[in-house]
Amino acid sequence: MKNNTTYFRENIVSIGYNIKKGDHPIVPIMLGDAKLAQNLSKLMLQKGIYVIGFSFPVVPKGEARIRVQLSAAHTKSNLDQAITAFIKIGKKYNIIN
Repeated sequence: MKNNTTYFRENIVSIGYNIKKGDHPIVPIMLGDAKLAQNLSKLMLQKGIYVIGFSFPVVPKGEARIRVQLSAAHTKSNLDQAITAFIKIGKKYNIIN
C-alpha cells in the first residue's frame, strides 16, 4: 500500500497537480472550482477511473477537489492508467501544462 501511495503521489505532483501533503492513501487533488471537480470526475469515469469530486458544503468554499483512493490491490499498471488519464484530461482543461 505504501509503495502505491508514494508512487501515485509523486507522479501526480510531477505532472503538475496540486495535492494535500501527506502519506495517506486517500489523495485529495486540489482544483478549487466545484464545477471543474465534478466535470473531471465524470471524464475520469469515462476513462474507467472512479474518483469522486467534492465541493462546498463537504469541503470549504474554494477548496473543491477530486479524491483518489488507492489500495494495495492496485497494480502499477492501474496507477499508470490513472496518471495517464489525469494527464490527458488535465491538459485538455488547462489544469496542467
